[in-house]
Amino acid sequence: MAGDQLQVLNALDVAKTQWYHFTAIIIAGMGFFTDAYDLFCISLVTKLLGRIYYHVEGAAKPGTLPPNVSAAVNGVAFCGTLAGQLFFGWLGDKMGRKRVYGMTLMLMCLCSVASGLSFGKDPKAVMATLCFFRFWLGFGIGGDYPLSATIMSEYANKKTRGAFIAAVFAMQGFGILAGGMFAIIISAAFDARFHAPAYEVDPIGSTVPQADYVWRIILMVGALPAALTYYWRMKMPETARYTALVAKNAKQAAADMSRVLQVDIEAEQQKVEQIAEKPANAFGLFSKEFLSRHGLHLLGTTTTWFLLDIAFYSQNLFQKDIFSAIGWIPPAKTMNAIREVYKIARAQTLIALCSTVPGYWFTVALIDKIGRFAIQILGFSMMTVFMFVLAIPYNHWTHKDNRIGFVVVYSLTFFFANFGPNATTFVVPAEIFPARFRSTCHGISAASGKLGAMVGAFGFLYLAQNQDKAKADAGYPAGIGVRNSLLVLGVINFLGTVFTFLVPESKGKSLEEMSGENEDLNGEGA
Repeated sequence: MAGDQLQVLNALDVAKTQWYHFTAIIIAGMGFFTDAYDLFCISLVTKLLGRIYYHVEGAAKPGTLPPNVSAAVNGVAFCGTLAGQLFFGWLGDKMGRKRVYGMTLMLMCLCSVASGLSFGKDPKAVMATLCFFRFWLGFGIGGDYPLSATIMSEYANKKTRGAFIAAVFAMQGFGILAGGMFAIIISAAFDARFHAPAYEVDPIGSTVPQADYVWRIILMVGALPAALTYYWRMKMPETARYTALVAKNAKQAAADMSRVLQVDIEAEQQKVEQIAEKPANAFGLFSKEFLSRHGLHLLGTTTTWFLLDIAFYSQNLFQKDIFSAIGWIPPAKTMNAIREVYKIARAQTLIALCSTVPGYWFTVALIDKIGRFAIQILGFSMMTVFMFVLAIPYNHWTHKDNRIGFVVVYSLTFFFANFGPNATTFVVPAEIFPARFRSTCHGISAASGKLGAMVGAFGFLYLAQNQDKAKADAGYPAGIGVRNSLLVLGVINFLGTVFTFLVPESKGKSLEEMSGENEDLNGEGA
């Protein structure tokens, strides 16, 4: 097979793991670090926003965001991300990965800072500007998905490509930890400096005016990690696969990679032109030929990512109920506003440390040994089992003595999401499509995932409400209850297991072998 391949691409495929691989992981991963930080820290500050801007005189409990405002603040970044994935994914194939890569980062930096600067003092103005900038922040973050995955897969070697792409994605875990830890430090510092009584003692005094700075600082710091890697992103050369196979400039590709790999590579312009002329490299996206070669693969990557994200993002709903149930977070009225941020951040950081982060790194360690398919099947199957274990004897788990068991099973579910489909659904679309559609197809798959995230985060917000309207959260209609919601999630995870069978295994194969671009050197099919 290597004889058919361009020398420059073969050199990348067989390269030993070198320093440039690690710099690529850091540069690409910082986008994900920022992404996780930004999406995660909003959940830490929503309670605080409710207390500051929606305080009700004489109410027994602190103010909370009304359902529609809460949905907008939490969900608007998802909408932006979905749009960004499709737009920048397409642009990455049209203009080149590198040129678009800087744009997404600048957008993330600017919008992170701007989301902490609200215009006006009244709740409507603050929430409107917050939502506006979080939409565009999401748009930038969305672009990072297809571009980071594609750049990493095109730079990596055959043997450890899965681990490198998964390592970029695993930077999310560090972003979550950084968000939690930074919120803990800021809220602890403010709480120590500005003493305030609990809400039940003094409703107005429990929220000090300085609390308004806490959420702004937490949101704005998200710009820092992205800004720090901007210079390095701009210095990174365009990937050889884009330059050679899409831009068809063999000389530039050979020169770029000679510099990166520090070996001499000859430019094979004639071979590049031969490849370009082959019928299999002439068909367009969604053409008949594309659908017969890659249609089922695209169906597989979009459906599995969609189903996974429904399950993955609905967890956030259960999280605060679970924390309150096991007493990690005391009732809101017993704390002042800043103390509450501290307690929520502490609880979420603990969960991230114990179940989220280890799952990612298990994937990095094992993905090139046992393969993508095995990890995804295992992850989906275990999530199905654990959801049913939580749902069927649900009443058993609600008793005080059994709550620790509930948290253990719940944590295992998320360990297997990250050591499972959450990582593999990101890796595989960057490996199995031709270079000229790679970024677009990854963007389509990721956008399908974000659609699932919206269903998970909002559909289940309503579904999980108590069946008795009187017991549902303020402002929400009656739902089907938590137990039935968990049963639905179990079925969704099972469907994920089924659709995984549409996705091919890419372990140890070159990108051209997976996408069929190699065959075309020997006429029709090698």
